[in-house]
Amino acid sequence: MDFFLPRICPGCGNRLTINEKTICPKCLDKIKLATKEKLYTEFERKFHKKNIIFGFTSLYVFEAGKEFQDIIHALKYNGRFSIGTYLGEQLGNILMNKTSEWEIDIIIPIPLHQLKKTERGYNQSFYIAKGVGRKLNIPVKLNIVKRKKFTQSQTTMNIAEREENIRNAFIINNSDWISGKNILLIDDIITTGATMSECGRILLDAGAASIYAASTAIAE
Repeated sequence: MDFFLPRICPGCGNRLTINEKTICPKCLDKIKLATKEKLYTEFERKFHKKNIIFGFTSLYVFEAGKEFQDIIHALKYNGRFSIGTYLGEQLGNILMNKTSEWEIDIIIPIPLHQLKKTERGYNQSFYIAKGVGRKLNIPVKLNIVKRKKFTQSQTTMNIAEREENIRNAFIINNSDWISGKNILLIDDIITTGATMSECGRILLDAGAASIYAASTAIAE
């Protein structure tokens, strides 16, 4: 199969060998890992004061113009679903140390608005959540939270603008599924934490016990 349909690393564009899975080792070595110190600092900056997200973790630090940006771009816009599942499994590996503490009941990927999902064809965060769920043996639920508000791209927005843009963007479809549950939210990249916090807020309001967050990368 590799001979007829060669697998290409999304980070560098080179052909993967038989023993290489999804992303080549050279690209993985170049991606900056999120250290414990980095995660602690970012939790204090993005989540601590809001008292919505009880804990979070991430695999990497997102750096613009480098390998991980190309990898995420291939996942989001080129239909490379296997990237999401692979990153989710790697994220699941580091979450194994936290599941006994967090006692996660269900995993929810941050939903896309239906128009954006139709345009793209899929929600990249679902494939990440799928990889996490497979590794942790925790169910992934897609229909609990719905994105009712079509939000503008937040790339150029500051924190206040992002929070206003995402406010009241989500609704709960079935609160029975989340009552008293510990929920893990999954997204591809956490930038300011505004989206995670807003989604977590409505889940807590609907009766969830606690909300945790995880992503493949954290933006500085």
